[in-house]
Amino acid sequence: MLLINTIAVIISLDEKNGLLYYTNDISICITVISFYIAVIILISWEMYKFMKKEYLKIEQIPSILWGDTSQKLYLFIHGKDGSKEDAKTFANIATQYGWQVLSVDLPEHGERNLETNSFDPWHVVPELLTIMNYAKSNWKRFGLRANSIGAWFSLLCFTDESFETCQFVSPILDMHQLICNMMQWASVTESQLQTEKTIETSFGQTLSLDYLTYAKEHHITKWPFLTYILYAEHDNLTDYIVVDQFTKNFRCKLTIMEHGEHWFHTPEQLKFMEQWTIATFEDQINSFQ
Repeated sequence: MLLINTIAVIISLDEKNGLLYYTNDISICITVISFYIAVIILISWEMYKFMKKEYLKIEQIPSILWGDTSQKLYLFIHGKDGSKEDAKTFANIATQYGWQVLSVDLPEHGERNLETNSFDPWHVVPELLTIMNYAKSNWKRFGLRANSIGAWFSLLCFTDESFETCQFVSPILDMHQLICNMMQWASVTESQLQTEKTIETSFGQTLSLDYLTYAKEHHITKWPFLTYILYAEHDNLTDYIVVDQFTKNFRCKLTIMEHGEHWFHTPEQLKFMEQWTIATFEDQINSFQ
């Protein structure tokens, strides 16, 4: 938009003042040259900005690499109904602090929305390990940004990695507890689930015996990284007692948005999340000084 406005100004000046005709007036010449230099710089800058967003596939997993070449990389793991494009706002901030950002489409999301029966830990975890191996072969320092269920998937597979810091937004931290809550909401008992294996609910979730069993057998007991958590006061998926206990058990700094919701989507919520993101980067800098 700035580029278009600048060109419009130049054309307007050309029409009114005849800036393109031959003149000995040095001030007019300088003005013309300055404007056209500005146009060239703006065009170059616009092209440069576009080049900083690279689409790629990692073992057939659609991905986006954001930012200038760096030895530092943040992995961005989206949540349910998200996509790799969700990383844009975060990447705009992270790149200002010298990080690149790598975001991916998880199964059944983004470019993979036609896939079915694969948005589960036994499919997602191996993919995330593939992404991490790719990252370790190309970068030296790492951070993690994960949203909602993306945080839980990350907790399952990244405990032995070497993240400098992590940022969790509305994280699912205890999947077993969440599934038990959903069973209560749907008035489904564990014995019913044992019998039927899968049960559809009125609120759009499918209860699965396999998922319940997996979550029960994979309780999170280790997370060694400094982790910043943004939690909403009215998060309907993760109980406060769960996030509070997680914060006490591991190296976490918890921020709670009053009147917030699990899905940060209103202008006020998005602004709060953006400010929180900047604050975490500033705190990281101070922590390493």
